[in-house]
Amino acid sequence: MLELRKLNIKDAKAQWEYVTAMPADENGVSNSHEGVSFEDYMDKVLPEHLMYENPVNMPDWFVPETFYYLWDDEVLVGEFRIRHHLTDALRTGAGHICYSIKKEYRGKGYGTRGMALILDLAREIVPEEEIYLRVLKSNIPSFKVITKNGAYVAGEDETHYLLRVRK
Repeated sequence: MLELRKLNIKDAKAQWEYVTAMPADENGVSNSHEGVSFEDYMDKVLPEHLMYENPVNMPDWFVPETFYYLWDDEVLVGEFRIRHHLTDALRTGAGHICYSIKKEYRGKGYGTRGMALILDLAREIVPEEEIYLRVLKSNIPSFKVITKNGAYVAGEDETHYLLRVRK
């Protein structure tokens, strides 16, 4: 059964394996934790990412963010993040949602089905009238995933499409 699970301590080992295997920058998704040890993940990364949902003592520009992992039964296949609201920079930048799917699970429909699940959650969290996403023009598979889930192209810059999904 396909499901999104919020970042948690119980699934820490699988989450760590996912995060540390993900490249530092792939298709516009940045990951500053590539190769981090399990100990550092447990001591620093996991608590920090859990705190992002309900931040304390963060700069004014910081936007709360919740991490979710896409599971197919007991196999972790992807990561999705929801930024709870937007700053001016995020409106033309990264938007509300970013995601990644493990390479070996790409092209199997996980992105499309995971996007549908995360959009349902985002509709409950996001206060804006639309959900904003951004995709590299070169990332045709992600563009298809997002548009299959009801997004339309609201604009573009030199390297990205700015996509919107109505709530």
